[in-house]
Amino acid sequence: MSQDDRLEKTNRINRLFDFYEHLLTEKQQTFLKYYFHDDFSLGEIAAEFQISRQAVYEHIKRAEQVLDMYEEKLSLLQKYEQRNHELEQLRHVLTTVDVSTEDKEKLISILDRLQVYE
Repeated sequence: MSQDDRLEKTNRINRLFDFYEHLLTEKQQTFLKYYFHDDFSLGEIAAEFQISRQAVYEHIKRAEQVLDMYEEKLSLLQKYEQRNHELEQLRHVLTTVDVSTEDKEKLISILDRLQVYE
């Protein structure tokens, strides 16, 4: 797996974690935080919890599968990304149409309130 692929996977897992964290077990939450948020190695996590690297790897893989399962069923991340994309399109259109500055500022303010930032 290339460095770009690993980075993309890490970003995706972190985004999924933001949506579904509370649906994971405490151990899954902890291991994902250590591995993906805090950049701990499998060995460092294993030492911290006094378990094998293989056990850590299996916990993390299972947690990733659970996150993917929740996303497959609920699509919260997909809907979030689609909504933000559409809001950006609206923002772009708004900046190109002939509207009074005051109206434009009001509409941009509404868009800003609708926008959900990561």
